[in-house]
Amino acid sequence: MVHADQALMYQLQRSELGDGGQLSALPAKDVYFGLLDARPDPVMLEQSRHYLHCQLDRVAQGRTDLPADTDGLMHWMQSNTASVGRQYRDYLAARRSGGPRRYFPATSHALHFLKAVAPTKLVDGAWLYGVVSQWRDARYAELIRIYLEELGEGDAQKNHVLLYKQLLAAHECTGWEHLDDAHFVQGAIQLSLARHAPAFLPEIIGFNLGYEQLPLHLLICAYELNELGIDPYYFTLHVTIDNAATGHAARAVKSVIDAMPQVGDQALFYRRVQHGYRLNRLGAGTTGIIAEFDLEQELLDILAAKASVGAQLHSDYCRIAGKTVNEWLAAPEPMRGFVEALEKTGWIRRHEPPANSRFWKLIVGEKAPMFGVFNAYERQVLHDWIAGDSLQTSRTAAASYRNRGLVFDGPPQGAMSDPEQEEGKASDYGKRQPRYPCRKGAALDDAFTAESTLLRDRLANAPDKDAAMDLLVPWLSPVHHHGAAGLMATRFFSQWLRA
Repeated sequence: MVHADQALMYQLQRSELGDGGQLSALPAKDVYFGLLDARPDPVMLEQSRHYLHCQLDRVAQGRTDLPADTDGLMHWMQSNTASVGRQYRDYLAARRSGGPRRYFPATSHALHFLKAVAPTKLVDGAWLYGVVSQWRDARYAELIRIYLEELGEGDAQKNHVLLYKQLLAAHECTGWEHLDDAHFVQGAIQLSLARHAPAFLPEIIGFNLGYEQLPLHLLICAYELNELGIDPYYFTLHVTIDNAATGHAARAVKSVIDAMPQVGDQALFYRRVQHGYRLNRLGAGTTGIIAEFDLEQELLDILAAKASVGAQLHSDYCRIAGKTVNEWLAAPEPMRGFVEALEKTGWIRRHEPPANSRFWKLIVGEKAPMFGVFNAYERQVLHDWIAGDSLQTSRTAAASYRNRGLVFDGPPQGAMSDPEQEEGKASDYGKRQPRYPCRKGAALDDAFTAESTLLRDRLANAPDKDAAMDLLVPWLSPVHHHGAAGLMATRFFSQWLRA
């Protein structure tokens, strides 16, 4: 039940929009991309605030597994962690006994998952950006520390958004921008919380509390991605950094207690924390995204997209089941019939190694007639569909990411030069150093952009540490933190905060 005082609070906040709370709710995707603009227009800011209110309305009457008061939070967190640990041990025991992978029967399924969760992963940590400006207030120290670690404290090898971008690029998982609206809900909520932090601090704290708890699916995803030869570091990093002893899960609990008002309505504050916690349930969730994958439909969608640009680009010398390729591709909704024709005529030999199929040989290899038509992700979908039942559904014989001699529990190699060697490069640019220089060992940017050079000049002229810190805050935003200037700003901010 929504308490009257909380309902009144939301009503008062909505009245500040100037429309009595009667704005039409935008689709999540519009809010998401609108807030990723470096300077969103005032209408978008109002719309995003209204969007956030609508999501809070959706969860206001839902149940929660949080304890009745903050005294039980630490026990609640520890119990959840123990439960996840037991379930994961059961999973590992089943796998050792020869059981199949729970989530990803084939590599294409795993890559589809990476693409489908991209809208959320590419704004990782965004919900906490709004508290960074409160760096002088010790009550928000834990939240700011969590956010800085999400940003890798300015290290490109540990910045979560950059890590995920690299993972997508490695497997050519493109086109996530065209996913349906449900995939953007979590990202839109996180970006909206970032933009409107002063009005939603309890909800941000509650959202963070839920997001930083270790889920079972994170452990299983990391295990199975590694097994399929996909770098799991982004996921294993979250397993370690979110630990319940000293990690984000424990700090999230502490941040609730630290922020509890000493003068004011503590019960109302905690109810708002609970509402923020429930926001984690909205949108497309991990297990739902995994369950929605249909390999054959994904193949047909890929072929349909190719047909839209290639329908008139094939010569007529090759006929399949009495039709030219152009005729097949130009027909309305042709793909299923085209694929069936490829099977019947022997161009595709299902449930055999793809190398046995003539169609596959058209695609792979430098001199293949269709080389470059399909990207890595699309080729994997086609490969797995052709292989069908011949794919092993338990532990694969192929080398895992770890066993291939690549890094399993550390950052990708070669992504950034040694920080010790980078120190001192700034002097080569002839720029006056900031009055609060980087500590020894902090990596500087390989290439100073115009933005980072301008920022360094402004920092050099800052009258004191407070002014310098305030200059850095905008560069830690979800829009900027993973760029050259943002990484530099994050390093400075992290070091000066500890100074």
